Amino acid sequence: MNTSLPFGIDFGGSGIKGTTVDLDRGEFADDRVRIATPSPSTPEAVADVFVELLARFSDSSAPVGVTVPAVVRHGVVGSAANIDRSWIGTDADAVFTAATGRDVHVVNDADAAGLAEATYGAARGRQGLVIVTTLGTGIGSAIIHDGVLVPNSELGHLEVDGHDAESRAANSARERGGLSWEAWAERLTVYYATVEALFSPDLFVVGGGVSKHAEHFLPLIDVRTPLVPATLQNRAGIVGAALHAARAG
Repeated sequence: MNTSLPFGIDFGGSGIKGTTVDLDRGEFADDRVRIATPSPSTPEAVADVFVELLARFSDSSAPVGVTVPAVVRHGVVGSAANIDRSWIGTDADAVFTAATGRDVHVVNDADAAGLAEATYGAARGRQGLVIVTTLGTGIGSAIIHDGVLVPNSELGHLEVDGHDAESRAANSARERGGLSWEAWAERLTVYYATVEALFSPDLFVVGGGVSKHAEHFLPLIDVRTPLVPATLQNRAGIVGAALHAARAG
């Protein structure tokens, strides 16, 4: 396996996935490896999985980037909407660097996807304000202005019609409620229209695993701002994490 390249890890609720990334092309350089997320998913338990994951690749001094579904400031986790509350206040960069013996840098998961899309994907070369959203268990967001990331936007937690936006408009809400594409698109229209009114973006990039079905719902979202599906789909987290680590290192 190629060990001369940075490593990206996507930490999710059910699985922890990682591989080396070719940053010239924005593509995986090796096969992706997946290990089940431990329960409870405390920082220490997750660090043990990272050690196991990295051991499946030859030793390397290349930096490691890790996505976390939380606010991250200078490597310290500041929220825990969808992860164990023991993460709050944890210096994840320090914990993971000590556990793995590698130079590890943590980034919000949606911000990682935004970095990847702005560098290699649907937002590449776009000037002005681009908002990347990831539709999954929640709604992640990344704000990109003239190619520069403005981190920790958390637009999935906007209050819309008296509800936390992601509780009604995330892909998990569609699955939980058995919504048709049309019914879900109505909820997404309300969400994106709210974000549009607040930020007046030039482009929405819609990511997350469900973006591979974009033809079923994206044309039904009725807002003025152009919406395009993400290019990297579920690869964006790993690619963006590796890119973040390389830049931070």
